Amino acid sequence: MKKITPNPPETDTPSEPEPLDLTQLSQATQRAVSARLRNPKHPDPVSHVFTILPDVDTPTLLGHASETLASLNVMTTDLADQLEGSHRNVALAMQQLAVLAEMLINRALDNLDSPMPAIEPVCH
Repeated sequence: MKKITPNPPETDTPSEPEPLDLTQLSQATQRAVSARLRNPKHPDPVSHVFTILPDVDTPTLLGHASETLASLNVMTTDLADQLEGSHRNVALAMQQLAVLAEMLINRALDNLDSPMPAIEPVCH
């Protein structure tokens, strides 16, 4: 009878991965942050993952931010429902911050929608 699958290659016993050198990692992070602070126009490599078109108007940006925070509110409320003790308190605090930020953004949207009335001079 023929064997259909080949024998796996023989390898030495797997060695443990080398531990991370935290000082090198910290130095690399500091170099990257320093370079970013020295030249703010130089794009951050992470910023290429998510981009927002430069010509998007403010009401659209605020609307999407409000919707994002509303979603965060729902997710943190659901998470807090599943937790107990101090972890629940942390999730509820996150939920309250999301609600507060959503309220601030909604007020900004309201201010954009209804421009302030002109102030009429008072004559005595």
